[in-house]
Amino acid sequence: MSPETIVYIVIAGFIALFLALFLYSYNVKNQLKLKPVFIFLRFLTIFSILLLLINPQFEHINYYTEKPNLIVAIDNSSSIKYLNQDQHTRKFIEEITNNKDLKSKFNIETYTFGNSLKASDSVDFSEKETNIANIFKQLSQVYNNNISPLLLITDGNQTFGNDYTFVASSYKQPIYPIILGDTITYTDVSIQQLNVNKYAFLKNKFPVECILVYNGHKAIKTRFEVYSGKNLVFSEPVTFSKKNNSKILNFTLPASRIGVISYKATVVPIENEKNRVNNTKSFAVEVIDQKTNVAIVSDFYHPDLGALKESIASNQQHQVSILKPEEVINQINDFQLFILYQPNQKFKKLIDLLDDEKKNRWTILGTKTDLNFLNTINKNYKHDITHQVEDYLAELNTSYAPFIIKDIHFESFPPLKSNFGSVTFSVPFETLLFKTINNNKTDQPLFATFELNGKREAVLFGENIWQWRAQSFLNDNSFTDFDDFISSIIQYLASNKRKTRLNVSYESFYNENNNLNIKAEFFDKNYIFDPRATLNITLKDSFSKVEKSIPFVLKNNMYQVDLSNLAPSDYRFTVTVGNGNISKSGSFKILGYNVEQQFLNANVTKLEQLATYSKGAGYFITNTDSFVSDILTDNRYKSVQKEKINTVPLIDWKYLLFLIVCSLAIEWFLRKFNGLI
Repeated sequence: MSPETIVYIVIAGFIALFLALFLYSYNVKNQLKLKPVFIFLRFLTIFSILLLLINPQFEHINYYTEKPNLIVAIDNSSSIKYLNQDQHTRKFIEEITNNKDLKSKFNIETYTFGNSLKASDSVDFSEKETNIANIFKQLSQVYNNNISPLLLITDGNQTFGNDYTFVASSYKQPIYPIILGDTITYTDVSIQQLNVNKYAFLKNKFPVECILVYNGHKAIKTRFEVYSGKNLVFSEPVTFSKKNNSKILNFTLPASRIGVISYKATVVPIENEKNRVNNTKSFAVEVIDQKTNVAIVSDFYHPDLGALKESIASNQQHQVSILKPEEVINQINDFQLFILYQPNQKFKKLIDLLDDEKKNRWTILGTKTDLNFLNTINKNYKHDITHQVEDYLAELNTSYAPFIIKDIHFESFPPLKSNFGSVTFSVPFETLLFKTINNNKTDQPLFATFELNGKREAVLFGENIWQWRAQSFLNDNSFTDFDDFISSIIQYLASNKRKTRLNVSYESFYNENNNLNIKAEFFDKNYIFDPRATLNITLKDSFSKVEKSIPFVLKNNMYQVDLSNLAPSDYRFTVTVGNGNISKSGSFKILGYNVEQQFLNANVTKLEQLATYSKGAGYFITNTDSFVSDILTDNRYKSVQKEKINTVPLIDWKYLLFLIVCSLAIEWFLRKFNGLI
């Protein structure tokens, strides 16, 4: 309580006493015996009311003991079972979580990890991928302000993500790796990596790069082979030694037919090789007949042009060129889609020609767009001319019907700059993105599409889309989501197929380790997204002929079904709506490749580095007896007594209100009883 508050309380006491004496000293009806009682009761009432007005605050200190945390992170990937360490791991987890001394000294919190980190102590060793780096990123956000040593139970083999020995520096706590596996080095030759494009073009050859690795001391000879079905399509002898223990093979394969072609790359196993799973890797290529040629037409240079070119070219099915308006006139039949960037008078001949040829286009407006020219030559929409510039944020229209759009967090993207004013369409259109100004959503389109007389057109009312691509990378450490968004737009505009009520999004082939999600959208007869529909997918294995039916679930304004547990094979599917009147069929292939079965040993070197750098210690799962005693006797892990100061205002003290009521009631009763009222 501050000295100033104490002074106010003393003054309040004097005022309350003065008023009480003043009210009762000159009352001739008062009886002399009860006057002190009345003065005290009135003083108590007035003083209590003044105290409430002053509302002093009192500090209440609570002392408590905070135990350190012991974080137990368990590798739940299938490689643990493949290395025959699952039983050892379960036994060790049970010993740790049931140890009374550890529970007395630590708050034990358990997590499992594979593809992601989960708060759980239940393990089944079924995760298909391992990202150890991710656990340090997430745990550092929660436990960096507390004493929280980490017990990391893993084989140290990571299948994707950043190098965890570097990321671990963000976790400012000692790390104790429990190493699952042995240190015996086995002679082994494996396919470490195979790089190939997803798409190839008919009657062309596509490149393949394969990295082979040998682990052993003797010089060996073997052979690398690639099969398509039962046909050998490539073969090359390879030799290894202790010094020359890796080899990079570059070769090409012919794309002779349209569709998905699967291949199997194999390095012939050497004598007494223990792990032969990593000698084989399957891959596939989708052969397509032609590319979609896209022309970006602009009269001046802008960062948007480069960003659009990179995004479009990221899809192997697309080819893109940046041209001036006068350059593209003589090449108009070479392109299926034209992106007109901020058109002006120089675009007149081109736009007239596109109208005559009924070519699809994507028009992008910005601060340098000649709106007078555009309003004159364009008959489908008009833009108000105000000679003012505005920044527009984007908000996704979840009811957008023409094609499936994933929400890539448009609300986090920086604003696009364009001309201020409303847009009036004279044809039916679909809004993909709405304009948002100062966090107020408008009904004005920022991105719109429409179809007219067999021709498709899109309009983006803003420049600086290059900033969206940059922000997408900051959000996800990848350009993939933004590039897929642009690719969806290009695919829609480059085709003249009529829109359908049922859209299904899927890939032609998947790797066994990847998540397999098929997405679908269903629209009513007015092409408005229908969240009440019942969608089912019927799958048929082309080899076993087994059929199964799985319902879709509605998630984020999209129907989805998770098929990640399917075994490698060829599948045909049919998606049906309700009673089956509307359906769509397709096929996909799952390539067999279990990345978790590529390892023979624990990565002891990295795990011991992890322990050394973090000032922890490493232990093998077969020799963990000393771990409990070591961590219990470590003086760094002691309980800390802390104090918590609660500031409580007097107005929250309900007893003072009760005291005021009681003093007034007693005073009234005494005065009434003695005939003073």
